[in-house]
Amino acid sequence: MTTSYPYATHLDIRFAPLEKIELAPMIDAVRDQWYNQTLCKVNESVVRLGVLQGEYHWHKHDNDDEFFFVLDGHFIIDLEGESVDLQPRQGYVVPKGVVHRTRAPDRAVILMVETAAIVPTGDA
Repeated sequence: MTTSYPYATHLDIRFAPLEKIELAPMIDAVRDQWYNQTLCKVNESVVRLGVLQGEYHWHKHDNDDEFFFVLDGHFIIDLEGESVDLQPRQGYVVPKGVVHRTRAPDRAVILMVETAAIVPTGDA
C-alpha cells in the first residue's frame, strides 16, 4: 500500500553538469508549503532544494544518511528524545536508521544531500 503525502516532491534532475544553477528564481516561484526539487547529481548522490513551512512526518531511511543545510529561515530536526535547531549557514547529518521528522515554523530554504536512491518520504 502506497501512502500519499501532501508534499511537492520532484525527483527529476533539474540541472546537468556544467550548467549554472540559479536558485533565486526557483525559490521565488515556489507556492507549495513543502517543496522539494532535485537540483543535480554528484556521483551517486543528489543535491536537493527544499522550500518548506510546516511539519514533515516521522520517518527513517534504513540505508541512507541525509545532510541538511539551511540557507534561509529556521529549520528543526526532531529526533527521538531531542530536537536540533538549525539557523542559516548551519547543517546536520541524520544517520541512516535514525527516526526523525523535519519542520519549519516559518518558511525555510534548505539544501539536502543524499543518495540518488533514497525515498524522501522514508522506508516502509
